[in-house]
Amino acid sequence: VNDWYAVDYYTTGGPPWTDPQGAGTGSNRVWRGGSWYNLATKLRASDRNSNSPPAANNYLGFRCVQD
Repeated sequence: VNDWYAVDYYTTGGPPWTDPQGAGTGSNRVWRGGSWYNLATKLRASDRNSNSPPAANNYLGFRCVQD
């Protein structure tokens, strides 16, 4: 995703229901949810984590969405 990760963003960046854009800068990007490699508790889209942009592993991927 496009947002920079800040561990305290939801306590300092405003209400999450207003489509927050994330921190202005950072070294890690936000990624949500899980993959086939995760436990079921990590599969929710509300599960928020971070990783460096060039990272690649079994936990990261993407989902195609049709509007």
